Amino acid sequence: MTTTATIDSTRPVATLINVFTVPPERQQELIDLLAHATETTMKHQPGFICANFHASHDGERVINYAQWESATHYHAMLSNPEARLHMDQAATIATDVQPRLFHVNSTHTKP
Repeated sequence: MTTTATIDSTRPVATLINVFTVPPERQQELIDLLAHATETTMKHQPGFICANFHASHDGERVINYAQWESATHYHAMLSNPEARLHMDQAATIATDVQPRLFHVNSTHTKP
């Protein structure tokens, strides 16, 4: 079953927005690492819903937009040694990592 991000202010999920700053020549390397980590580890963690990776046009940022069933699930993943290994590897590529949990406050679409 494939699950995609659903952005809905009535849906009680924990949204992770993680901003990575990277040297442009390492942007794809980081995306590849994050995709591999997601396929092998993150998506098998309890509460994982989905992860999406966005590459800035200037090559200097990677954004991870992920959804977890709850903040509790996200925090439990942080203590998983295998997940921690992948996060530590990402931190060796990125020059700055800024993960934050959010809730969707409102959404707006074209009618």
